[in-house]
Amino acid sequence: MRMIFTSLASYGHLYPLLPLAVAARDAGHEIVFATAPEFHPTLDKAGLEPAPAGISIRQAFQEIFTGDPRSQGEVPKDELEQHIGRAFGRIMPERFMADLAPLIEQRRPDLVVYETGNPGGLFAAHTAGVPAMCHGFGRVSYNGDAASTFVEPLAAFAAELGITGDTRLAWGRPYLDICPPSVQEPQFLAGARRVPVRPVGWSEPGDLPSGVLGRDRGRPLVYLTLGTTPMSQAHLLASAVHGLAALEADVLVATGPSVDVAALGDVPSNVRLEAWVPQSELLPHVDLVVHHGGSGTTMSAFSAGVPQLVLPQGADQFTNAEATTAVGAGTQLLGDEVTTEAVRDNARRLLTDSAVADVARKLAEEVAAMPSPQEVAEQLPQYA
Repeated sequence: MRMIFTSLASYGHLYPLLPLAVAARDAGHEIVFATAPEFHPTLDKAGLEPAPAGISIRQAFQEIFTGDPRSQGEVPKDELEQHIGRAFGRIMPERFMADLAPLIEQRRPDLVVYETGNPGGLFAAHTAGVPAMCHGFGRVSYNGDAASTFVEPLAAFAAELGITGDTRLAWGRPYLDICPPSVQEPQFLAGARRVPVRPVGWSEPGDLPSGVLGRDRGRPLVYLTLGTTPMSQAHLLASAVHGLAALEADVLVATGPSVDVAALGDVPSNVRLEAWVPQSELLPHVDLVVHHGGSGTTMSAFSAGVPQLVLPQGADQFTNAEATTAVGAGTQLLGDEVTTEAVRDNARRLLTDSAVADVARKLAEEVAAMPSPQEVAEQLPQYA
């Protein structure tokens, strides 16, 4: 069977699809993965055939703000939300739809698998008369996140193409759901055509930092990451680093591509800074993950059975933090609550709270019981 997978050009949107795409390829299906060229090296490393499609999130916002001298911080919140709605609800879907149309014509796929942030994949498939199914990257939220800003423009765009139904439910199409049901949005669980698939972390091949394997498990290892999305976060990272350094623990920090490490100043001897780590391989070895609430890290921590201290900054991070806290798998600190002392005290509690550890372990068992990407790959022909 021939398939086209497609996602936005972002780690958090592309990585969740890779385990199923690779499993489908290994099952003998012909797979093409369409996204912006900047992520084609990642696809090459995964052994997948890349195809150019769409523009990046950064390019979409550059288009919107061309000629506007203001920085993002100077744009009023209501206006910024309108721009987000335009970027995700019209600009990127239109571009992906236009670029995928000739690829679909050339490759004649039996099925298009698009991720939930890239409905241009569905729109192109619908126009060409090709079946499509949606692939989630985490928990679906109905209130209080950035996705709320582009539901209306997306629904309007879909209606222009003759696609009706609930946008949040992928317009009634099958939805590959990697979120364990116990933390998924109940309204989504009740209405979606879910196809459960186990969340499998993906990271580019690499060695774990020295000292992780074979370390003394009597001394906790805390992992700190604020993700890969560019934002001004050095001050936040500094507060977290110094709070965690006060613990009797080893602290491993993935600084990511957008932090000026020099801005962190001198760090204590029990803190190690790394620009990048193979996160999916690392998490089973850590005792606590402190992070921004991105869907990839949240789902991976569920899979690994690791308690979480979440410091959300934007987008779906707030609802991920709320869900993690509500189920008892961790806690969250918001806005001005993120101080060195608060990070220290909450991390110390989470490292010793047996009730949180029990919940985290049960979540890992729930994830392990979900169908694997290999099992789901065998089912894909029935959706074509």
